Amino acid sequence: MSNILIIKHGSLGDIAQASGAIQDISENYKDDQIYLLTTKPFLELFKKNPFIHDVILDKRLPKYNLIYLYFLMRELKKHKFIKVFDLQNSSRTKFYKNILFPKANHEIWSSSYTTLPIDTDKDKFDKKSVLERFDHQLKKSNLNTKNTLKPNFSWVTTEIKKIKDKFSLEKYILLFPFCSPHLTLKKWPYYNDLIKLITDKFGDEYKIVIAPGPNEINESININALALLDDGKALDISQLTSIIKESSFVVANDTGPAHIAAHVGAKGLTLFGKHTTAYKVNIERENFKAIQVEDLNNLSAEKVFERLVKSLS
Repeated sequence: MSNILIIKHGSLGDIAQASGAIQDISENYKDDQIYLLTTKPFLELFKKNPFIHDVILDKRLPKYNLIYLYFLMRELKKHKFIKVFDLQNSSRTKFYKNILFPKANHEIWSSSYTTLPIDTDKDKFDKKSVLERFDHQLKKSNLNTKNTLKPNFSWVTTEIKKIKDKFSLEKYILLFPFCSPHLTLKKWPYYNDLIKLITDKFGDEYKIVIAPGPNEINESININALALLDDGKALDISQLTSIIKESSFVVANDTGPAHIAAHVGAKGLTLFGKHTTAYKVNIERENFKAIQVEDLNNLSAEKVFERLVKSLS
């Protein structure tokens, strides 16, 4: 039995996207032990992943912190990994390769750099969708890929009866009107208008709810919807995933919860401005679709509501 390392640091949406690739790596190395290197926000979450033997913490301290770097590299070296799958594909993980396996090709260190198609410019390759790039990377590493292009994030779910009972949740429409403060291009401004359209048509048939993150609780008072909290705190990732999976419909900005919705089979819509495309992040699925516009300020509540009603009918 040998040890295999996967590197995936985050964010939440990235974690959901990588679930299929992680499953494929595990299923191609059934006789080996799969370890995963990740950051603190996802350490406990990945311990639930059935395709991972153990999780290693990377605090991602500055690279000039030589003491931390020494101990991290020592921890990695003691496992004697025979293969590394770099699913983060960042400058940081490329730096790790130069320390651990400086001369390794794709047979030892699988990354978008080591598996780049011949005569293909890296910038051009990066214009492909993220799942297509994962799929190419794993196939170039001689893996069969059954799940990479259709990741399933349902392994994250947990029991949420207590929360559903507390808020009397049966049929509910879940909205994610927030985004990171530095990514305001992703923020659609008409959620309250959408809420009014929904309630005017459906009355009490659906509850309208939101699930604010830890830094979004104060902002949630500006949304005319029921805020789902667990004893005053934001839901954890497993609770959030379960709430999304059991919803009647999701409307979200292009954030982590939208990617969760796409990869647990939830029905819904995500709203894209010019910051990227739904194609590049592989977010559209059988039940989960995208509306892409140049400027989210020009996307009317009526347009989103029309798509919502059509999907619910």
